[in-house]
Amino acid sequence: MGSTILAQSQSQGQSFLDTYGDALAVVGILLLAVAAVVLVNRWITRRGMRLATVMSGGELSQSTNTRLRFLRRAVDATIVIVALAIALSQFTALDKIGQAVLASGAIAAAIVGFASRQSLANAIAGIFLAVTQPLRIGDLVTFEGETGTVEDIRLTSTWLRTSTNSRVIVPNERLAGGVLRNDSIVDSLVGVEASLWLGAGVDAIDAVDRLRSSNALDGVRVRVAETGAEGTRLLLIDHPATPGDRLGRESQLREDALRALRA
Repeated sequence: MGSTILAQSQSQGQSFLDTYGDALAVVGILLLAVAAVVLVNRWITRRGMRLATVMSGGELSQSTNTRLRFLRRAVDATIVIVALAIALSQFTALDKIGQAVLASGAIAAAIVGFASRQSLANAIAGIFLAVTQPLRIGDLVTFEGETGTVEDIRLTSTWLRTSTNSRVIVPNERLAGGVLRNDSIVDSLVGVEASLWLGAGVDAIDAVDRLRSSNALDGVRVRVAETGAEGTRLLLIDHPATPGDRLGRESQLREDALRALRA
């Protein structure tokens, strides 16, 4: 009788494994993937801090920080994709699909490309931005009329933080193919320029003379940038400033010019 009970328990155990074995294997694979992502992120972070301590005394440079962040996200995405492919191979019905994804990178690239061409293009553009670095985390940039500080460069998009603390999210493909103004990539100081439009009925020459003689605009160069039927655009050029102070200085420059003309 004891042997009968033992045989029944073994049979039930085998039946449970036969029924839920694939699901348990998938759960185990996903948990291992999560653990791998956490461990890799910690390793990259510690490695970056050690590199920063050796190279610059404890602070990561903008270029190194940008590359480390992008590398970390690229590795995370790779681990997740591989884990999902292995999980698919645990099911009999999807075994061939999982093996094909693991065995052939070309097939995987084709599937992803047809399913999400735009996302793949943004990811490739993100790699291009991380390598060439036309912008880095912390840079003050202007793109398509939007000015902000680069807060993060992700796999498919770049996040800009504006002066009002809002976020502008730009797809990497669009950013890589557009015209970008970076005020802090080479020099520590940037020019301060502000435009002032005058209506068609305003004497532009008299306005220029008044601005040049104003005490509030001492040291500011005033030029006639362009004229047309709608009016005249004056260009005000002040002393260089740090990238973080540029927007405030330009706003103050316009205000001082308007006060001078009003007086």
